[in-house]
Amino acid sequence: MSFYDNYCQNKNFDLEGNFNSVSSASIQNILLQDNLNIAQFVALLSGEAQNYLESMAQRAQEITKRNFGNVIELYTPMYLSNYCDNSCLYCGFNLNNDIKRRTLTLEEVEKEAQFISSLGLKHLLILTGESRLKSPVSYIQECVKLLKKYFPSLAIEVYPLTEDEYTQLVAQGVDGLTIYQETYDEQLYAKMHIGGPKQDYRFRLDAPERGARARMRNISIGALLGLGDWRKEVFFLGLHAKYLQDNFPDVEIGISVPRIQPQVSDFKPICQVSDKNIVQIILALRIFLPRLGITISTRENPQFRENLLSLGITRMSAGSITSVGGHTLGEADQEKAPQFEIQDERSVSQIKAVLERKGYQPVFKDWLYL
Repeated sequence: MSFYDNYCQNKNFDLEGNFNSVSSASIQNILLQDNLNIAQFVALLSGEAQNYLESMAQRAQEITKRNFGNVIELYTPMYLSNYCDNSCLYCGFNLNNDIKRRTLTLEEVEKEAQFISSLGLKHLLILTGESRLKSPVSYIQECVKLLKKYFPSLAIEVYPLTEDEYTQLVAQGVDGLTIYQETYDEQLYAKMHIGGPKQDYRFRLDAPERGARARMRNISIGALLGLGDWRKEVFFLGLHAKYLQDNFPDVEIGISVPRIQPQVSDFKPICQVSDKNIVQIILALRIFLPRLGITISTRENPQFRENLLSLGITRMSAGSITSVGGHTLGEADQEKAPQFEIQDERSVSQIKAVLERKGYQPVFKDWLYL
């Protein structure tokens, strides 16, 4: 049974009724328990639970320290291409946006790799727009071969692939897959993705399972917060993560909770998601899934990112640039249109110093691919 089958079964779960029927006593009782069920996870996402964020934070800190210690893994993205075949209303790389497009040559990829590696980072996330023509799997494979000289850990955030294609990339040295469903609401998904192969909701939804079967070492999923009701989105995100943990116990499962940020098309969030909402989301996910990796990206501002650290964060991006060739290409050649605007522009060394000052151990490399 795939997650889609599981998702359909839970579509009729009375979320509204459960969100609105949570009592104070039930929240207090849940915070004393381990191994929460789905109904208890819903309770932690409810309006009533907002009154217990401090208690939830204490519980989340205890769980995080027990499972992860004070370690925070650092990584950075590298954008290889911004060509895209999709018309996604919320994305700066939308096919219909009038931006300069480019795909890095292998020589340019190596220059970027040399620069990023010089910062000490050894975990790299490579990204492309979703164009099989302009960034085919063969091109990604060539980039991976080159990048393995500089980075022991490589993850991809590209268009959904087949299981065989994921297997090919794993054989080349890719160990991680990041892919966001954007929204778990199938009807809203259709409204947001009005053209291109990304319209195939099911193929994207099943991609993490294909990656897991291809023996990716870690898989990260997420919903783009601001498209649909955040409580419903996070409910299904949590179910998706649990499904992957249960069915692929040898794979490290992580989530990210990105909020919509300004980009060239100036798409505005449909549903507002406040800082307080983000705090509740992270706390609920941590308590529901104690071994879940939780990433906070540079979409959030520096102070907020620091405040979130103790609530369950295990992974942070640093020194991020969301444009193609952003680290090393000259101004005349560089693709200046970012996928979205980042809020935390601090360097890798600055992030490292902040973490150490707060008592965390920033990890640049935590394993060796053999």
